[in-house]
Amino acid sequence: VMTSEFGAASQLEKIDMLDLAELVVINKFDKRGAEDALRDVRKQWRRNRVAFELAEDEVPVYPTIASQFDDPGLTRVFVDLCRALAAHAGGEAARWDPGLEPADRAPRGQALIPGARARYLAEIAEQGRGINAEVERLAALAARAQNLEGALEEIGENEELRRAHEEAMAALGPEAVALLEGWDERLEAIAGETYSYEIRGREVTGSNYRESLSHQRLPKIAPPRLDGWGDRLRFLLKENLPGSYPYTGGVFPYRRQGEDPTRMFAGEGSPERTNRRFHYLSQGQPAARLSTAFDSVTLYGEDPAERPDIYGKVGNSGVSVATLDDAKKLYSGFDLCAPTTSVSMTINGPAPIVLAFFLNAAIDQQVERHLKESGGWGETERRLDEHFAGRPRPVYRGELPAGNDGLGLGLLGVSGAEVVDAETYARIAAETLRQVRGTVQADILKEDQAQNTCIFSTEFALKMMGDVQEYFVEREVRNFYSVSISGYHIAEAGANPITQLAFTLANGFTIVEYYLARGMEIDSFAPNLSFFFSNGMDPEYAVIGRVARRIWARAMRERYGASERSQMLKYHVQTSGRSLHAQEISFNDIRTTLQALYAIFDNCNSLHTNAYDEAITTPTEESVRRAVAIQLIINRELGLNFTENPWQGSFAIEGLTDLVEAAVYEEFERISERGGVLGAMDTMYQRGRIQEESMYYERLKHDGELPLIGVNTFLPKEGEEERTEGRELMRSTDAEKDDQIASVRVFQELGVGGREEALRRLREVARARGNVFAELMEAVGVASLGQISAALYEVGGEYRRNM
Repeated sequence: VMTSEFGAASQLEKIDMLDLAELVVINKFDKRGAEDALRDVRKQWRRNRVAFELAEDEVPVYPTIASQFDDPGLTRVFVDLCRALAAHAGGEAARWDPGLEPADRAPRGQALIPGARARYLAEIAEQGRGINAEVERLAALAARAQNLEGALEEIGENEELRRAHEEAMAALGPEAVALLEGWDERLEAIAGETYSYEIRGREVTGSNYRESLSHQRLPKIAPPRLDGWGDRLRFLLKENLPGSYPYTGGVFPYRRQGEDPTRMFAGEGSPERTNRRFHYLSQGQPAARLSTAFDSVTLYGEDPAERPDIYGKVGNSGVSVATLDDAKKLYSGFDLCAPTTSVSMTINGPAPIVLAFFLNAAIDQQVERHLKESGGWGETERRLDEHFAGRPRPVYRGELPAGNDGLGLGLLGVSGAEVVDAETYARIAAETLRQVRGTVQADILKEDQAQNTCIFSTEFALKMMGDVQEYFVEREVRNFYSVSISGYHIAEAGANPITQLAFTLANGFTIVEYYLARGMEIDSFAPNLSFFFSNGMDPEYAVIGRVARRIWARAMRERYGASERSQMLKYHVQTSGRSLHAQEISFNDIRTTLQALYAIFDNCNSLHTNAYDEAITTPTEESVRRAVAIQLIINRELGLNFTENPWQGSFAIEGLTDLVEAAVYEEFERISERGGVLGAMDTMYQRGRIQEESMYYERLKHDGELPLIGVNTFLPKEGEEERTEGRELMRSTDAEKDDQIASVRVFQELGVGGREEALRRLREVARARGNVFAELMEAVGVASLGQISAALYEVGGEYRRNM
């Protein structure tokens, strides 16, 4: 067994094993130069045996990709090795019968990203630097043109000056001239009494001012006070007002009125318990923005069970969701198609399965609503009573919380397709998919790099990500984000803010390149991509959104030719969990408040503020209420936040933005040198970098060079330490675990009739490289999470880390 890295072809003459081996394996056939190596080794094998007449396929030199699940090259090696052993086995030859014949004679060494696009990150970095240099050139030209115009006004008409002025204006180009000519109009628009603009066919209006208690009229968008044409053009090309390219100040002209960016994370125990927490968090809020944390059993694609390594984790640090019925209970009482409802699901390895749970729950909920509004619910209930006669019927355990009207619970144990005709179901399903709002994380790249909840092979996981997006494109799913490209977990693992941002954007561009390689159009999927960042205390966190929006918008427009909607990077922020400390935990709210201020001033699209007690437990209702209050106080009481672009115009913020942008481009080039994101993952570059930065932080924290109040400085006097004993700890109870296990078994019993056929079709589609997600949408009606995961392992392979 060898690889292609043997040096020059002449080195093969020195490898004695090529004279002795009956079979020769060249592994890592997906690497550059492997085909040339195969040619040279086969040539040397022929020379050694004077077998020049043999055809290529008859020479026993086998290309393989052992890291790839179900590699046909490795299967061929196995088959031929068995046959060779059988030839030496005499009377025992039958025991070496492999029992199969590989379909393909060579490995499928097709790269996820074509070789012609391999330098995508380096090219984005080069392009970004080039745009910045061009901005400075145009700014200097604009300043010169203004000076020449001023000279003409001062001394009168002069042929030479006029010609120089016209040349300067022509050199600026039509786009720059149009931006300068539209300056006054833009300022008038934000200075008027009211504003009006359109988003996807809907007119948005509001007042341009807010009055303080001192009766001062504060503009919602503070206008830039720039007289020089060069300064104006530099602002327009690098910053611009919120809602305008390159969106450095924000992707929307104004913040959403009547809906705070609050999106609080919740998940504990059973679906019913978390449903009650969701309704508690949503009380009095104009919009329900739900963010779901799943337990580790769900995160690793397993069903709750009595098995010792599973039982203790059921419903701890997240909600247990293993079936479609669990999803129906979890989100019951929320109209999942309402424009005021949005659901985020933080799950990655089994994300396509859990997403199928959610979408089916939303469809069945709307079927239930249709039947109740059309007068057909009474007859449906009678039929359901007959259907469950003598069989266990799934129920919502416990009382419904305030605000839960039971919507979504009527069809527990059955699919909406069973209670309405096929045409009605198809119509409701199509309408639901077009209306449902939310996000699923599903970022398998950062899982390999930082968080470790990978369960399927990376290639198969990426394929399913692409399948989800293709399904969304075909069914016009426009309001749901198919992936949340996440830096939060990269930061929590120890990366500094620049590394978090660079790795996250690099992962985003990798997904873009992969989807393009699959044949999708950029504007068919780019609007369905969202991002997720951590916000800590470092200065770079103040501009992380500004830099991300600028880099993304420029690359989308200039490299990929994407539309305006695709150029808008939308992201969620969660305050840093790593910055919460078990010592002096009440100080954690102060840190979270400052981090939230960073995020809101940077115009994030949604925000989760951590509870102060997360350093020791899953948040209690009391601590969550305080965490929500942090956002509400900033949004509704803090006067400076009445102006929606407070960062713009700050020398410190603008300088820091440029510094971070330049540092991100440098990281892009380091990743590109290692073969792009996927190539860097092969050598564990990202993990190594994160570990180095984590150790650096821990050393400074331990030595006291990095002051942390209440942790390594400003410590309490002896006897005055804050006590954590006796605080409420949130854990799932044994009764909840047992109920959840029983609930899954009831679901499995009800689906036993159609399960084997559904899983057989799922495996067949995966083997044929069809759309796995489309089949998952059918399979989740009769199979549980663990059953589906097991079926997919057979055809897609389990995750194995490169070592």
